[in-house]
Amino acid sequence: MSDLERIRGSIPPLITPIRDGVVDYDAFANLVEFQVAEGSHGVLVNGTTAEPSTLTTAERNRLVDIAIETVNGRVPVVAATGSQSLAETEVLTQHAARAGANALLVVTPYYIRPPQRGLVEYYLRVASLHDTPWMIYHIPGRTAVNVALDSMKQLRDESSTFIGMKHAVNDLGFVTECFEALGNDFKVFVGLEELSFPMMTIGACGLMNAVGNLRPAVLAEMCDAVWESDLARGRELHQRLLEINQSVFFDTNPIPMKYMMKKLGLMPTNEHRLPMVPATPELEKRLDGVLERAGLVDAGSTV
Repeated sequence: MSDLERIRGSIPPLITPIRDGVVDYDAFANLVEFQVAEGSHGVLVNGTTAEPSTLTTAERNRLVDIAIETVNGRVPVVAATGSQSLAETEVLTQHAARAGANALLVVTPYYIRPPQRGLVEYYLRVASLHDTPWMIYHIPGRTAVNVALDSMKQLRDESSTFIGMKHAVNDLGFVTECFEALGNDFKVFVGLEELSFPMMTIGACGLMNAVGNLRPAVLAEMCDAVWESDLARGRELHQRLLEINQSVFFDTNPIPMKYMMKKLGLMPTNEHRLPMVPATPELEKRLDGVLERAGLVDAGSTV
């Protein structure tokens, strides 16, 4: 399987462990190892779930380095290198490309709401800095800007390394339009948990879902089921994940995720950097119920 063909399947966006205000790189390396052991098809570093806007460029670059070192070629590493600033995006992108990331994920610049022609020029400028396959991170709910189909087509025509997108929008129709306009080899990763199974059945190549921090093996198995045309099995797995998928958004992601990971012993703390904050006692109780019903902890467990 070629390097490009390997970029598919369940590639969870890893959280960033924080301890006493400092990034816990050892805990992060353990999370990478956990993903590989659980059968994830790759790892995504510095995605939204990693709280990248609260990290420095040096911290984000170090997380990429650690992921690549820890994985050691066993699965692909996708590095999210976008920012609201072109200058910062250039620094992050060049570092990840030089470090050996298998692919890059570049979010649409947030807050400033650029016109489509500005988006196209922005992406082409970033793509000119490297030869690594890259994808658009399309998440207008956080960035306040959509990428139009015509812009996608222009990027596909003018950048030979543009291979796809992470689509975190409740819009299956747009995905079908992308395949029609850009070809069935255009890689679409599902970015909304509720659409994992449906979007894969219409051609998405994989998942980049926050819930993969908790249940990596199930998401990998769902991908395998779709690839094997075992849609009944894929649907059953999707339904099994329903409440956990919903719980990711009981508060701003990754507040619920970090609490549940600490509860399951996957990381030592559920610390955030402001303006993000840990789960409230009320939310903790609600999430405990989710974990109990999913069979991940015993009722009343304090561990």
